[in-house]
Amino acid sequence: MSGHSKWHTIKHKKGAADAKRGKIFTRIIKELTVAARNGGGDPGTNPRLRTIIAEAKSVNMPADNIKKAIQRGTGELPGVTYEEITYEGYGPGGAALIIETLTDNKNRTVGELRHLLEKHNGNLGSSNSVAWMFEKKGYIVVEKSAADEEKLLNTALEAGADDMRDDGDTWEVLTEPSIFETVRDAVKGLGIEPASAEVAMLPQNYVKLQGKEASQMVKLMEVLEEHDDVKHVWSNFDIEEKEIEASLA
Repeated sequence: MSGHSKWHTIKHKKGAADAKRGKIFTRIIKELTVAARNGGGDPGTNPRLRTIIAEAKSVNMPADNIKKAIQRGTGELPGVTYEEITYEGYGPGGAALIIETLTDNKNRTVGELRHLLEKHNGNLGSSNSVAWMFEKKGYIVVEKSAADEEKLLNTALEAGADDMRDDGDTWEVLTEPSIFETVRDAVKGLGIEPASAEVAMLPQNYVKLQGKEASQMVKLMEVLEEHDDVKHVWSNFDIEEKEIEASLA
């Protein structure tokens, strides 16, 4: 199982997402505002906004919160201006990190991220120091228990997916970012609710971590994801499930 899906699957099982619903709401509100500012407030003509609205609804965000966030983006309501900034760096054992942020103060954010990385045996890198190791892909994870393999494969490929991979307890459907929504909707049309569905930065190879380095990496991922300005963290670590679970315990 890839490091990305292992990490998120285990965190989901432990209910970490529900426990941090306030953090999730904060991130989604920022994303709605930025998407509306950049592409307009009509989800019919703004695919990115449409995707974020779907995510907001999936975590039961009240419709009024969604509407106000969009109106702050379009300028109909006053609000904070957020910048999207991506940082790159390294974690324990040389694992690569891509950290996507939404911030109203980039000097504060970069200082805090540098401190967190250094505290957990990592460091910030320069632009494109690790980005070349990753590929942007639509990424849809389906629990094997929720889907018939042949039906899922045929539906995904007919909708334009590139590939479907066996990842232990799940299937991973990969697409080009431009048709991610189409493939995701086709999968949902089978009556399947994906365990995860997003446009992700997927590593082209992985760094195996064990022992102390594995534990440090899990702790670093936790503190980065808990940071208010962090939207997503992508990494190429490969850690055994039992080590991730022990570090999260």
